[in-house]
This record gives sequence, structure tokens and C-alpha cells, in this order.
Amino acid sequence: MYLITIFITILFILIGVAFITLLERKVLSYIQTRKGPNKVGFLGILQPISDAIKLFMKENTIPVMSNYLIYILSPVMGLFNSLLLWSLYPFMINCISFNFGILFFFCCSSMSVYSLMLTGWSSNSSYAMLGCIRSIAQSISYEVSLVLIMLCPMMMIKSYNILDLFLFQKSVWFIFLFLPLSMCWISSALAETNRSPFDFSEGESELVSGFNVEYSGAGFAFIFLAEYSSILFMSMMFCLMFLGGKIDSIIFPIQVSMLCFFFIWVRGTLPRYRYDKLMYLAWKSYLPVSLNLFIYFFFLKTMI
Repeated sequence: MYLITIFITILFILIGVAFITLLERKVLSYIQTRKGPNKVGFLGILQPISDAIKLFMKENTIPVMSNYLIYILSPVMGLFNSLLLWSLYPFMINCISFNFGILFFFCCSSMSVYSLMLTGWSSNSSYAMLGCIRSIAQSISYEVSLVLIMLCPMMMIKSYNILDLFLFQKSVWFIFLFLPLSMCWISSALAETNRSPFDFSEGESELVSGFNVEYSGAGFAFIFLAEYSSILFMSMMFCLMFLGGKIDSIIFPIQVSMLCFFFIWVRGTLPRYRYDKLMYLAWKSYLPVSLNLFIYFFFLKTMI
């Protein structure tokens, strides 16, 4: 039963990721006043399937001086790590629900740095190496504030089980209690998933394409899938933590879709940050705010 649940979950995630790419292309095209994909299938609905076929049929080029085995395995490792996070999804039937889910999330999200590092290093390209160094510095910086922000709701409910977030928000959503934290969390999630306006690992103007510049075909597809799977997971976590987490209701998938739309909307409207401003924001803005609020909620809970 456990294996069947995992298989069905992964299948639906991959389908969801495929159609997020279509949503992104459509939203960006309407922001730029054009139509976007509308030829393949009815209104372009089969575009993700044709994109997947195209990517997996393309020639997989391997640089001569690359570290062959690591070069091949690092995108697979990145995809596996992002799909592993989805084992945290809180099922009401209690197939997969464990008490230290948030700690597991911290461990898996920290592991994503290694796949980025190996992807950039194994290509043996200056552009890829610069992209992966930027990406690692960015991910590590924002992970600190991300963890502190997530610990505040956990402190209030005295549990690391994600299912308890759903149970504690039946009366009031946590976004009303933790409004500044929720805003910090969503922008930290943008930085953690390397999305605009924090997409310095893929700074096209100076790095061609960043850490994945040497990848094509299936390798590029795996990196692409890992990124969009992380976006979908971060949207789901935000809904669970701050928007009631009503996993037994039709409202939940609508909320997750709206958060994914927000990720795309930000990409289409905001310009890329300057890199020193990004680090300033992490260490001098989000970290003090999240640390002070964490101490405040800690004392609040001890007094209660």
C-alpha cells in the first residue's frame, strides 16, 4: 500500500509539474501581450507532452573534460531529492505521516545544495562553476532564515508533524497571526528555489545559462523537473503553514495553484536583484526579523 501511494503521488507530481510549465508559458505570454502555446492539442493543452518528447529525444552532449559519472548522475540526484520531499504530503488516510516531518524537510532541502554543486563542478566549465557558486551561497544564506521562520508556527503548535498544522488552523489561519513571517517565507522560498527576482544561478546576461549551461536533452529535463517540483512543493508548504492547510477540501489545490501563479507572476514583472542586495536582504533583513520573532514566540509559548 505504501509503495502504491508513493508511485501514484510521484505520477501526479510529474503531471502537475508538466502543466505548471504550460501555465508559466501562458501567463508570461499574456504579461508580454502575446498568445503563448496554442497549437499543440486544444488551446495548446498537449504542449508539455510534446516538450517532454522533444527534450528526451534530443542529443545528450557530454563535454570532453567533464567528470563523466558525476556529470550524468547529479541531475538525477537533484530530481530524486526534490521528489523525496513529497513523501511529507499529509494524507488523511494516514499512509505516510510521521512526527518529525519538518525536520525531514530541513534535511532534504539542505541536500539540494549538493546536487547544484556537483552539477556545476562536474561540467568543468567556468560559467557553470560561477553559477553553482552563486547558487550555493544563495541557498545556504536563505535556508537559515527559512528554518527560523518555519520554527515559529512549529513552536506555537508544539509539534513537527505537518498534519498538526491542518488541525490547529480549523478556527483561524496562521497567515493572520504570522503575517510578517509569511511574507518573509514566500520571498525566501523564491530565493531557495532560484526563481526571479533571485535567479542568479541562471543570470543569462553574464553567465549564459548558469550551472546547467553544459546540459542538454535528458540531463536538462531532469534539472528542469527538479526546479518545478520544488516550486510546487514550496507552494504546498505555504498553504499548509499559513493558509489553513485544508487538505480534505477542494480549496487546497486552488490555493496551491494560486501560489504557483504568484511565482510565475513575480518572474514576469520584477527585474533581477543585484547580488550584494540579495545577500544584504538575507543577512541584514530576514535573519534579524526571523530571529527576533522566533525569540518572541518562544517566550510567548513559555508564558502561556
